[in-house]
Amino acid sequence: MSDMSEFPLVLSPMDDVTDLPFRALCREHGADVVVTEFIAAEALTHDAAKSHRKMLFTESQRPVGIQIFGADEQSLLLCLDKVEEAHPDFIDINWGCPVRKVAGRGAGAGMLKNIPLLLQITGSIVKHSRLPITVKTRLGDDDAHIVAPTLVEQLQDVGVTAVALHGRTREQMYRGTANWELIARCKDNPRLHIPLYGNGDITNAQQVVEARDRYGVDGVLIGRAAMGNPWIFSQAKAALAGQEPPPLSVEQKAATCLHHAIASAEFHGERTGLLIMRKHYGCYFKALPHFKPFRERLVTITSLNELKELLKEIANNYSTSYNK
Repeated sequence: MSDMSEFPLVLSPMDDVTDLPFRALCREHGADVVVTEFIAAEALTHDAAKSHRKMLFTESQRPVGIQIFGADEQSLLLCLDKVEEAHPDFIDINWGCPVRKVAGRGAGAGMLKNIPLLLQITGSIVKHSRLPITVKTRLGDDDAHIVAPTLVEQLQDVGVTAVALHGRTREQMYRGTANWELIARCKDNPRLHIPLYGNGDITNAQQVVEARDRYGVDGVLIGRAAMGNPWIFSQAKAALAGQEPPPLSVEQKAATCLHHAIASAEFHGERTGLLIMRKHYGCYFKALPHFKPFRERLVTITSLNELKELLKEIANNYSTSYNK
């Protein structure tokens, strides 16, 4: 992530969301960097087919990172060869996931309780990998144990090339608000010379501008806000350039939703691809009034032909002048 444009916009890795079709869509709409769903190191060492499939990407998605997680140093080191065989541009270590099934086993944000071990494992991965290593992490385990101001410098010292910092603790999960003042404090460290990317609560273009101008980070990660709204990247770029992005029509949203669904069906197979799309439909049309009957129909769609007709009906039902 370190050799991107002046202020990179990164699609944040999200489990069961940032699959190949969604990453491709976000790149088309202006994301500078994309990262895969996180992949368990132990699953890779056992050649789990699902984990290998998560690493697939197209050349048009570059620069792309593959994110790995785990709590066992040996497993993480053993999976490096398999990750490197996929030829990503960098490898990202997840020291930030707060969910119990990950953090409860000492992986993800669970490693924030043991900083010496976190640094030892990270340093070993840097030493053994042929690719740049980046890290995604959080402020600390809880409010009483904020470690980020020191940790980002320590990660730099063990050879990490960039850090993405989510402005919450492990204990917070996704509750409350992200602490961007603390992210800015980490960035203000005069010894820090690697890029520090901010993450948390970025939902619109103006917040991207604020992250750059008020908090001074080197770039941002955008996650949930990109679901059903891949335009957030192009809108943010326009705002960063001092321009007003054009409004979106319902027709544009319907066309992009169909484009996404077709790509999902091609990659996963029609049945599975449309099942995966169910988490995205509502996001594409969440601002439309009285949309519930359409939403209920969308989540029962079983073929692309049905979807195409329903999306056409949605576009025709709403005024072409309606803008989000």
